[in-house]
Amino acid sequence: MIIFAFASEIGAKAKLKKNMETAIYVPNDHEALRDKDHAELRPFSLYNSTESRRAELHAIVAAARGGAIGRGGEIPWHISEDLKHFKALTQGHPVIMGRATWESLPKRPLPGRRNIVVTRQRDYEAPGAEIAGSPEEAIGMCSPDEQAFIIGGGGIYRATLPYCTTLHLTRVELDVEDADTWFPLPDEEEWTLSEAGRPQATPEGVGYKFETWRRKK
Repeated sequence: MIIFAFASEIGAKAKLKKNMETAIYVPNDHEALRDKDHAELRPFSLYNSTESRRAELHAIVAAARGGAIGRGGEIPWHISEDLKHFKALTQGHPVIMGRATWESLPKRPLPGRRNIVVTRQRDYEAPGAEIAGSPEEAIGMCSPDEQAFIIGGGGIYRATLPYCTTLHLTRVELDVEDADTWFPLPDEEEWTLSEAGRPQATPEGVGYKFETWRRKK
């Protein structure tokens, strides 16, 4: 189931390049509408799918206030501990992502994980990853005993979140006024907060905390 101030713009970009687990691209909402890879995706339902699946479906994301997750195709912050958190949770599990997210990774595939890329481009090549034509197909490629993680981008989140059973949310205490991509923050009528980490802060003073939400049955 990866999201996301600085002393300077240059310093931030350098940190992103050095970290091989981050820089997951988040296409903005206008791009998602133009991209056929996103526009025609069919959501996967744990409840009405013909595929039998016992394992839960997880989503993992970092979001600022208001649910902002992207700006100009980039994550507007860099939090090392969140990257470690992402790696610890997803290590050894399948990670499902859109084509743009895959192409944005500084190292492909993400090591120690089964990488599955969703795209409607039938001839698309992603060395080290598997290709699925839809989120449903991607999830169906995972065996019932595998715990799959949705890691973005925006279109994939929108297509699959209604059917996720667990959400790993990093709340980032930032206002990103020029954000162009958002994540729908959990509604307490549909989700229950099962774990809430203690508030933390980066050396630059950016506050954040880890939360785990479970979908109500």
